[in-house]
Amino acid sequence: MNVQQIVNMVVQMVLRKLVHKGIDAGIQRTTGGGQQGREAQRAVRQARRAARMGNRL
Repeated sequence: MNVQQIVNMVVQMVLRKLVHKGIDAGIQRTTGGGQQGREAQRAVRQARRAARMGNRL
């Protein structure tokens, strides 16, 4: 691996984390954070897990 590939990999990891934090914050803001908010967060986590499994296949 050259330096450019390593830098790209690190940038992608950081961007992915920032995007996920933004999505989580948006979901919390729209659902109000009560019981409905917890359900929405659980659904998002489950969807992410399913997407990761799909990528592995």
